[in-house]
Amino acid sequence: MKKETHTMNAAVIPDLILHNGHITTLDPQYPEATNLAIKDGRVLAMDDAEEYQRGPGTKVIDLQGRRVVPGLNNSHLHVIRAGLSYNMELRWDGVPSLADALRMLKEQAQRTPPGQWVRVVGSWSEFQFAERRMPTLDEINDAAPDTPVFVLHLYCRALLNKAALRACGYTKDTPNPPGGEIQHDSK
Repeated sequence: MKKETHTMNAAVIPDLILHNGHITTLDPQYPEATNLAIKDGRVLAMDDAEEYQRGPGTKVIDLQGRRVVPGLNNSHLHVIRAGLSYNMELRWDGVPSLADALRMLKEQAQRTPPGQWVRVVGSWSEFQFAERRMPTLDEINDAAPDTPVFVLHLYCRALLNKAALRACGYTKDTPNPPGGEIQHDSK
């Protein structure tokens, strides 16, 4: 955004005027303004917004010295997942050994209500573990023989234990889903 000087324009009535603030413009040539006029979601004026006529529908906000930063939003939220299942998720971020992670999995499976799944999610990698490897399916099955377990690895694949396969109805004959692949062990 560049600072523009407008003469009073009776034909253009802003929808919104923000004034008496610190408005970040993201323009290196003009990084901050104190007032702003907006019409139809577009900036009409900075630092001369007070010169625009106000109509009956013009909303005027006194920022009282507060900061306005444009365009920041979080476009990646897991609100529903987090709200519905947070207490049943298990995170291995920063866990130093696979043995510790499997112990945590066993404890989580023991406290998970019947019919619910344990979900191992987050930013973990086999390289953080002292053992420098992923858990095996046998280890996951031993830690949680009766509770369905979903172990998400690097957000691109998941391991399912036997209880999870049963819950999904997967068998050795289940076909690959569209765009996906079911990898079978040798058993």
